[in-house]
Amino acid sequence: MSALSDADPKLKPLFAAVGDLNFRHRAGGFEGLLRLIVEQQLSVKAADSIWQKVRLGLGDILPANLLAQTDDALRGHGLSRPKAKYARILAEAVHDRSVDFDRLPALDPEAAITHLTALKGIGRWTAEVYLMFCEGRLDVFPTGDIALREAVGWLDGLDARPDEAYCRARAEVWAPYRSVAAHALWGWYGAVKRGELSRTF
Repeated sequence: MSALSDADPKLKPLFAAVGDLNFRHRAGGFEGLLRLIVEQQLSVKAADSIWQKVRLGLGDILPANLLAQTDDALRGHGLSRPKAKYARILAEAVHDRSVDFDRLPALDPEAAITHLTALKGIGRWTAEVYLMFCEGRLDVFPTGDIALREAVGWLDGLDARPDEAYCRARAEVWAPYRSVAAHALWGWYGAVKRGELSRTF
């Protein structure tokens, strides 16, 4: 974090305020991407609840087990109609190897994102978060994340939430550790929402 603080002095008080960063590590492959589909546009609490239903419904989180489920069964596990469709598309893609999780780590971030977003239902945010949480990549910054954009605005003292282009350019100074900066900003955002920290230092 010292390298990041040297590159951007605004991060030094942020790191001091948030303390140890809560790096999110998750299972990768089919299970990791399926969970992100489940979580799209949901609160943490709602996403966790539905994910537990999906896990119970499928047993082992395997493409074959999902493909054996009817659409009604998937909806019974809490998936919306579109998410049930995207989950099935993902399972079929893994089954026929049109998506190959084994080759992803060898691809640069943009190539990996392109590979994942070729699947219907997988947008750039989902692909970027997969690379961060499931592969542990250190230089990814999901500018489509509202919480991150809000925190960038606080960091720079802006009057309104910045757009993706602003945040993409802003994050360049944090390379090659943009994921570290993202986790610090997420930590700050969460602490502010819980009333534990201020929006200013």
